[in-house]
Amino acid sequence: MDATASTQNDAARTPAAGDEQAPIHILWINAGLSCDGDSVSLTAATLPSIEEIVLGGLPGLPEIQVHWPLIDFECGPVGGADTFIEWFFKAERGEIEPFVLVVEGSIPNEAIKAEGYWCGFGDNPETGQPITTSEWIDRLAPKALAVVAIGTCATYGGIHAMEGNPTGAMGVPDYLGWEWKSKAGIPIVCVPGCPIQPDNFAETLTYLLYQAAGSAPMIPLDDKLRPAWLFGATVHEGCDRAGYYEQGQFADRYDSPQCLVKIGCWGPVVKCNVPKRGWMDGIGGCPNVGGICIACTMPGFPDMFMPFMDEPPGARLSSTASGAYGAAIRRLRSITARTVDKEPKWRHTGRKLTTGYKAPW
Repeated sequence: MDATASTQNDAARTPAAGDEQAPIHILWINAGLSCDGDSVSLTAATLPSIEEIVLGGLPGLPEIQVHWPLIDFECGPVGGADTFIEWFFKAERGEIEPFVLVVEGSIPNEAIKAEGYWCGFGDNPETGQPITTSEWIDRLAPKALAVVAIGTCATYGGIHAMEGNPTGAMGVPDYLGWEWKSKAGIPIVCVPGCPIQPDNFAETLTYLLYQAAGSAPMIPLDDKLRPAWLFGATVHEGCDRAGYYEQGQFADRYDSPQCLVKIGCWGPVVKCNVPKRGWMDGIGGCPNVGGICIACTMPGFPDMFMPFMDEPPGARLSSTASGAYGAAIRRLRSITARTVDKEPKWRHTGRKLTTGYKAPW
């Protein structure tokens, strides 16, 4: 982090007057175009769990207050809803600092229709009309310590941003700009997935909180704004089935343990750690349980990866080459296996010793 960004970050962490250490607020907007699947998925996080983050169960983690519709008891259809949304008005007025803005769901283009709105979050107390999701981002993003997009809809547009969609949906980087940075100098942090792998987001949020506490350097992101340590390798590189690809052994049905490329898996080119990490507590993950990778963590999802069940472009050539190479490799390995898959020549059945050992008695 450069000196300017460091100074900005320090300023963002300055406690409020009369408060020795102001908590970091997590303001969570789940009112984009979304199914709330990312919120639901996060409840399964274990490394760390959302409870450990909220209750400060990790050493050195700053105190936080989470304003997340899924767990906030103040959020409700009667009475409580106004109390919940008030935290967002407080953030806009500068009454709570610092805060991290989490956005779930893609952002529709409110300018491409004659009337109405695509999606909103709370009401304007002066007019009684809904405040659009994009307006909330306009109000809060400039004041946030960091802006985090959770799930593929929020990061890159996802399902709602498919070609021909009526809403003009887009991800947060498309809305704010890919070069946008918070007042603390932090770029937009994108954690894609449809839905998100729970520990991936919990780990990213924890990193940002440690960074806010001065215990971690600037979060490392790749060129698509994904945490580099989570999305630096492909599905194929972490897949248990990758060895079958190298040997030219491809599945022709979904209950096969062999490589799934020929029945639609995009794993060799998709940046995702799910096969290695599993889905929950190391268990599950698409190819691990027989599911093909449909590239849900990629910016071009879903348009560039459909139809999902067809052999991906280029896979026929690469799998044919792998098949020829693999056949030769399997033949050579079978010869080697026959020579080593047995005991050494000096071992044999019977009681007579032929190892050269001489008893001392």
